Amino acid sequence: MQFERLYQELARGAEVVKALVAGMPPAEAQFRPTPEAWSVLEVICHLYDEEREDFRQRLDIILHRPDQPWPPIDPAGWVTARSYQARDLAEMLDSFLAERAKSLVWLQGLSTPNWDAKYVTRFGPITAGDMFAAWVAHDNLHLRQLVELKRAQVVNLAAPYEVGYAGDW
Repeated sequence: MQFERLYQELARGAEVVKALVAGMPPAEAQFRPTPEAWSVLEVICHLYDEEREDFRQRLDIILHRPDQPWPPIDPAGWVTARSYQARDLAEMLDSFLAERAKSLVWLQGLSTPNWDAKYVTRFGPITAGDMFAAWVAHDNLHLRQLVELKRAQVVNLAAPYEVGYAGDW
Protein backbone atom coordinates (compact mmCIF):
# COMPACT_ATOMS: atom_id res chain seq x y z
CA MET A 1 0.00 0.00 0.00
CA GLN A 2 1.22 3.49 -0.83
CA PHE A 3 0.29 5.12 2.47
CA GLU A 4 1.67 8.58 1.69
CA ARG A 5 -0.22 8.83 -1.59
CA LEU A 6 -3.47 7.67 0.01
CA TYR A 7 -2.87 10.04 2.93
CA GLN A 8 -2.50 12.92 0.47
CA GLU A 9 -5.73 11.85 -1.23
CA LEU A 10 -7.50 12.04 2.13
CA ALA A 11 -6.05 15.49 2.77
CA ARG A 12 -6.96 16.74 -0.71
CA GLY A 13 -10.41 15.21 -0.45
CA ALA A 14 -11.25 17.58 2.38
CA GLU A 15 -10.06 20.55 0.34
CA VAL A 16 -12.16 19.46 -2.64
CA VAL A 17 -15.22 19.10 -0.41
CA LYS A 18 -14.58 22.60 0.92
CA ALA A 19 -14.23 24.05 -2.59
CA LEU A 20 -17.40 22.34 -3.79
CA VAL A 21 -19.66 23.67 -1.02
CA ALA A 22 -18.11 26.80 0.53
CA GLY A 23 -20.49 29.75 0.39
CA MET A 24 -23.39 27.69 -0.95
CA PRO A 25 -26.76 29.28 -0.10
CA PRO A 26 -28.99 27.30 2.30
CA ALA A 27 -31.65 26.51 -0.31
CA GLU A 28 -29.01 25.10 -2.65
CA ALA A 29 -27.41 23.11 0.19
CA GLN A 30 -30.78 21.58 1.05
CA PHE A 31 -31.79 20.86 -2.56
CA ARG A 32 -32.62 17.21 -3.30
CA PRO A 33 -33.00 16.30 -6.96
CA THR A 34 -35.34 13.48 -5.92
CA PRO A 35 -37.10 12.78 -2.61
CA GLU A 36 -34.83 9.80 -1.86
CA ALA A 37 -31.58 11.59 -2.77
CA TRP A 38 -29.39 13.29 -0.20
CA SER A 39 -28.77 17.01 -0.29
CA VAL A 40 -25.32 18.61 -0.18
CA LEU A 41 -25.98 19.47 3.47
CA GLU A 42 -26.82 15.86 4.26
CA VAL A 43 -23.63 14.68 2.57
CA ILE A 44 -21.52 17.10 4.62
CA CYS A 45 -23.23 16.04 7.86
CA HIS A 46 -22.65 12.41 6.90
CA LEU A 47 -18.96 13.04 6.22
CA TYR A 48 -18.63 14.73 9.61
CA ASP A 49 -20.27 11.84 11.46
CA GLU A 50 -18.31 9.23 9.52
CA GLU A 51 -15.06 11.04 10.28
CA ARG A 52 -15.78 11.02 14.02
CA GLU A 53 -17.63 7.77 14.51
CA ASP A 54 -16.56 5.39 11.78
CA PHE A 55 -13.29 5.31 9.89
CA ARG A 56 -10.78 6.82 12.33
CA GLN A 57 -12.37 5.13 15.33
CA ARG A 58 -12.64 1.73 13.70
CA LEU A 59 -9.15 1.86 12.20
CA ASP A 60 -7.82 2.67 15.66
CA ILE A 61 -9.62 -0.36 17.07
CA ILE A 62 -8.24 -2.63 14.35
CA LEU A 63 -4.69 -1.40 14.99
CA HIS A 64 -4.67 -1.04 18.76
CA ARG A 65 -7.63 -2.81 20.40
CA PRO A 66 -8.77 -5.66 18.12
CA ASP A 67 -10.58 -7.36 21.01
CA GLN A 68 -12.88 -4.35 21.47
CA PRO A 69 -16.20 -4.30 19.60
CA TRP A 70 -16.81 -1.59 17.07
CA PRO A 71 -19.28 1.01 18.26
CA PRO A 72 -22.58 0.80 16.39
CA ILE A 73 -23.22 3.21 13.55
CA ASP A 74 -26.32 4.01 11.49
CA PRO A 75 -25.30 6.35 8.65
CA ALA A 76 -28.61 6.09 6.77
CA GLY A 77 -30.66 6.49 9.95
CA TRP A 78 -28.64 9.48 11.16
CA VAL A 79 -29.90 11.57 8.24
CA THR A 80 -33.30 11.90 9.91
CA ALA A 81 -32.44 11.02 13.52
CA ARG A 82 -29.84 13.80 13.64
CA SER A 83 -31.89 16.24 11.54
CA TYR A 84 -29.21 16.80 8.93
CA GLN A 85 -31.44 19.01 6.76
CA ALA A 86 -31.98 21.46 9.65
CA ARG A 87 -28.27 22.08 10.21
CA ASP A 88 -26.12 24.97 9.05
CA LEU A 89 -23.85 24.15 6.09
CA ALA A 90 -20.98 26.46 7.06
CA GLU A 91 -20.96 25.11 10.61
CA MET A 92 -21.05 21.49 9.46
CA LEU A 93 -18.34 22.08 6.85
CA ASP A 94 -16.10 23.64 9.51
CA SER A 95 -16.84 20.72 11.84
CA PHE A 96 -16.00 18.18 9.14
CA LEU A 97 -12.76 19.98 8.25
CA ALA A 98 -11.74 20.14 11.93
CA GLU A 99 -12.37 16.40 12.34
CA ARG A 100 -10.48 15.63 9.14
CA ALA A 101 -7.54 17.69 10.43
CA LYS A 102 -7.59 15.59 13.63
CA SER A 103 -7.66 12.44 11.52
CA LEU A 104 -4.68 13.54 9.45
CA VAL A 105 -2.65 14.35 12.57
CA TRP A 106 -3.64 11.00 14.07
CA LEU A 107 -2.66 9.12 10.92
CA GLN A 108 0.72 10.85 10.78
CA GLY A 109 1.28 9.91 14.41
CA LEU A 110 0.89 6.18 13.77
CA SER A 111 4.17 4.46 14.49
CA THR A 112 4.78 1.60 12.04
CA PRO A 113 1.13 0.56 11.72
CA ASN A 114 0.48 -3.06 10.89
CA TRP A 115 -1.71 -2.66 7.82
CA ASP A 116 -2.21 -6.43 7.77
CA ALA A 117 -3.77 -6.44 11.25
CA LYS A 118 -7.16 -8.16 10.96
CA TYR A 119 -10.44 -7.52 12.65
CA VAL A 120 -13.34 -9.91 12.35
CA THR A 121 -16.69 -8.31 11.61
CA ARG A 122 -20.06 -9.91 11.03
CA PHE A 123 -19.29 -9.50 7.31
CA GLY A 124 -15.94 -11.24 7.61
CA PRO A 125 -12.38 -10.13 8.29
CA ILE A 126 -11.09 -6.69 7.38
CA THR A 127 -7.50 -5.52 7.62
CA ALA A 128 -6.30 -2.13 8.76
CA GLY A 129 -5.11 -1.54 5.21
CA ASP A 130 -8.58 -2.36 3.89
CA MET A 131 -10.12 0.12 6.32
CA PHE A 132 -7.70 2.90 5.40
CA ALA A 133 -8.20 2.30 1.67
CA ALA A 134 -11.98 2.27 2.17
CA TRP A 135 -11.76 5.59 4.01
CA VAL A 136 -10.10 7.21 1.00
CA ALA A 137 -12.53 5.53 -1.41
CA HIS A 138 -15.45 6.72 0.75
CA ASP A 139 -14.30 10.29 0.13
CA ASN A 140 -14.27 9.63 -3.61
CA LEU A 141 -17.79 8.26 -3.47
CA HIS A 142 -19.07 11.41 -1.79
CA LEU A 143 -17.03 13.75 -3.98
CA ARG A 144 -18.78 12.17 -6.95
CA GLN A 145 -22.10 12.56 -5.15
CA LEU A 146 -21.43 16.26 -4.47
CA VAL A 147 -20.53 16.89 -8.11
CA GLU A 148 -23.71 15.11 -9.23
CA LEU A 149 -25.76 17.22 -6.82
CA LYS A 150 -24.16 20.40 -8.13
CA ARG A 151 -24.97 19.36 -11.69
CA ALA A 152 -28.58 18.58 -10.74
CA GLN A 153 -28.78 22.03 -9.18
CA VAL A 154 -27.48 23.63 -12.40
CA VAL A 155 -30.05 21.71 -14.44
CA ASN A 156 -32.77 22.85 -12.01
CA LEU A 157 -31.63 26.48 -12.10
CA ALA A 158 -31.37 26.49 -15.91
CA ALA A 159 -34.94 25.27 -16.52
CA PRO A 160 -36.61 25.61 -18.96
CA TYR A 161 -33.32 25.70 -20.84
CA GLU A 162 -31.26 22.60 -21.57
CA VAL A 163 -27.65 21.82 -20.67
CA GLY A 164 -27.13 19.14 -23.34
CA TYR A 165 -24.62 21.20 -25.29
CA ALA A 166 -22.21 20.81 -22.34
CA GLY A 167 -21.74 17.17 -23.27
CA ASP A 168 -22.90 13.76 -22.14
CA TRP A 169 -23.22 13.25 -18.40
